[in-house]
Amino acid sequence: MTLYAVEGLGLTLGSARLLDGVSFAVAKGGCTALVGASGSGKTMSCFAPFGLAPGILSGSARLEGTELVGLGEPALRPLRAGVGFVFQQPLTALTPHLTIGSQLAEAAGNRDRAALAAMLDRCGLPAAKLDQYPHRLSGGERQRALIAMATAHEPSLLVADEPTSALDAGLRHAILDLLDRFREQGKGLLLVSHDLPLVARHTDRVVVLDAGKVIEDGRAADVLKHPQHEITRALIAASPRLDSPAPILPKPGAPLLSATGIKVAFRRTLAVSEASFDVREGEALALVGRSGSGKSTLARAIARLGPCDTGSVTWRGQPMPVRARMKPEHRRRLQPVFQDPAASLDPHWTVAQSVEEPLRHLFPDLTPEARAERAAAALDEVELGTAFAQRRPSELSGGQAQRVAIARALVADPELILLDEATSALDVLVAGRILDLLAKLQQGRRLAILAITHDLAVARALCHRIAVMDAGRIVETGDTAACLAAPQSQALRDLVRAG
Repeated sequence: MTLYAVEGLGLTLGSARLLDGVSFAVAKGGCTALVGASGSGKTMSCFAPFGLAPGILSGSARLEGTELVGLGEPALRPLRAGVGFVFQQPLTALTPHLTIGSQLAEAAGNRDRAALAAMLDRCGLPAAKLDQYPHRLSGGERQRALIAMATAHEPSLLVADEPTSALDAGLRHAILDLLDRFREQGKGLLLVSHDLPLVARHTDRVVVLDAGKVIEDGRAADVLKHPQHEITRALIAASPRLDSPAPILPKPGAPLLSATGIKVAFRRTLAVSEASFDVREGEALALVGRSGSGKSTLARAIARLGPCDTGSVTWRGQPMPVRARMKPEHRRRLQPVFQDPAASLDPHWTVAQSVEEPLRHLFPDLTPEARAERAAAALDEVELGTAFAQRRPSELSGGQAQRVAIARALVADPELILLDEATSALDVLVAGRILDLLAKLQQGRRLAILAITHDLAVARALCHRIAVMDAGRIVETGDTAACLAAPQSQALRDLVRAG
């Protein structure tokens, strides 16, 4: 029986036709997945019928027989109460000044701590996270908290936009297993994902979109095993694999950055303990580990973007200043790409303004014309182009926002970039091009990369070495191919097995 049906959905924003004749259905107890390249219209197809996307709607969207298209906000609000939403960027979806427990209680309509702890537990989070604020959680932990909130009120339909993009391989399947149990109760799941192996395992039907149109639709097994459209075939072929041929990487140069004995604690929680590693010129090092293992906290401590309680960091053999004493010449050398790009972009600024921002602080002598020229070049480098320069973050897909964040890091011409899950929000086609771009930058600029990732295939494609983190400690380091072929730590063995 059909729970949710969309027929001939159209969406116009200004003069742009964002959706054109999109049709799909979600059955009770079923899962329909929308897949496609970044900017293909997947997210708009999910959220526009519920009044959660800008533009003028046409066509039909019926939830349990009730037409949504044409309803005003007062009429839509009670209908949305029967739907759970998991948004792509959890940091922007969570209220920063409220604890996770307060937000979960609001979603559940239940303030019993034991019940709230059980809701977190089924999403793989301990009860202690109830008392934490969103900024104290890792990206993966924030995503799991958001899933707990979306399912807390037992909705009949769950709309999940990339719900596992910030999670490691083992947790991705665990979360989808949880959502499968949600479906067993007769609930429906509308899923947006670029993780095709995950889609193949957990969904009933697959709808492939391109440029706002449906180009292929059918049973998941049929579409993914026997794709008919060239774009579907390209998406499948581009999915990264651990058994792909070994990449040709540039030979690393002289020592660039060295970190020794780094320790970070939040109150009584030890987030990073005695972590040490080094990066050479032109070398890519992957920090891998499960969600919440301390990867981002360690990287932020080293880049002087977050707290660092003890330990030392040197740059070309010279001590790096502490966070409060960092100067523009120090900041320019190491530029970050954050895990939640939408949260790191000012919603009121255009793309051009966001990309130019580092130049105003790091190169104050540049003229406005020179800043604009360098920003345009950076946008071209990440395959967006100047056509996106005047857009704002609300007008970007998740993948497009991530590419803007990468352009903003490159515009300062750094010697090392810190990539915090830089491809997790991208479809496999765009992610592959971004990895190719980063490889070219390594070769051409001798650019060093510190890549935080839970995707071992990304680490294999880009990085010379890996450092494996577990519970705040580095438990294994070595050549990427050698470590993946014969992992020595249980943490890496678990990641390889899950991948």
